[in-house]
Amino acid sequence: MTHQYPALSAEQKKELADIAQRIVAPGKGILAADESVGSMDKRLGGIGVDNTEENRRLYRQLLFKGDERMQECIGGVIFFHETMYQQGDCGTDFVKMIKDKGIVVGIKVDKGVVPLAGTNGETTTQGLDGLSERCAQYKKDGADFAKWRSVLKISETTPSPLAILENANVLARYASICQQNGIVPIVEPEILPDGEHDLKRCQYITEKVLAAVYKALSDHHVYLEGTLLKPNMVTAGHACPTKYSAEEVAMATVTALRRSVPPAVPGVTFLSGGQSEEEATINLNAINNCPLARPWALTFSYGRALQASALNAWRGKKDNEDAATKVFLTRAEANGLAALGKYEHSGDGAGSAGQSLYVANHAY
Repeated sequence: MTHQYPALSAEQKKELADIAQRIVAPGKGILAADESVGSMDKRLGGIGVDNTEENRRLYRQLLFKGDERMQECIGGVIFFHETMYQQGDCGTDFVKMIKDKGIVVGIKVDKGVVPLAGTNGETTTQGLDGLSERCAQYKKDGADFAKWRSVLKISETTPSPLAILENANVLARYASICQQNGIVPIVEPEILPDGEHDLKRCQYITEKVLAAVYKALSDHHVYLEGTLLKPNMVTAGHACPTKYSAEEVAMATVTALRRSVPPAVPGVTFLSGGQSEEEATINLNAINNCPLARPWALTFSYGRALQASALNAWRGKKDNEDAATKVFLTRAEANGLAALGKYEHSGDGAGSAGQSLYVANHAY
């Protein structure tokens, strides 16, 4: 019989559990504003804005300055390293700006994906070296949760057992290091939507991946009540000829979670995975109306699906800042309602919010 030596004190466990619960309080989700400089280049380039540090600051500012409506539906904001140390025009640090709203500050801590040798183009995620020291500093600087993204893809030969195992272990090691430093880890094993696979195949792979992740978390003695999961929804591949309803996506997603995610996990914060803004909201709403028992909070951790319309409304112009903030808040409120299963779709195609945000082989 193996024995676990106490990794965390009762006080540490309580702090972690309390943070996780605050982030996924009813009707709240996460704004993922942790795009790297490279990702921001694509975002800003799409609206004809130069990718300078100042423009990145101005863009993040319009997201962060939202009024009291923001704290009603956003429980946490994930920062990129650069953003952690920037200020608004008013001279207030972004971290303080978010914390003053009662919203939890998070930080992306992985260093991106790298090739996994001996596989068919699969990857693992780097960044474990020096992670403990970085987490200690981030905690001191105001971050209470972190994010680490692993990437898997579905094809005839993938994901391989090696890629599943390697990524599960890297996620578990990251989670353990975060918790030692008082930071709640968001565990993100993303299965990309690239390919022609149907809903059933995605569900099967999602179950296998999540089962491996929770086996690894158990092996590493990670305190599940002080973690959050950020998975893909179970959807067909982007090139699949069959189109599935939101109710079918919801049933497949909740079934996969029920088969693999322990009830001890406080919340599941879905990534949008290239869905349009409206599609991501509709699917989240359907998930929260699925007629199966759901022991976790099921909410959102969206980047593009919260920001695309706001970015388009802003277009780098100062005169558009308030309008862009308003567009962002409207989207956030819609997802807050969806997290409660109370979103009502207008059925008008949702304009720009209905446009696909899919990017093949999406990287940060």
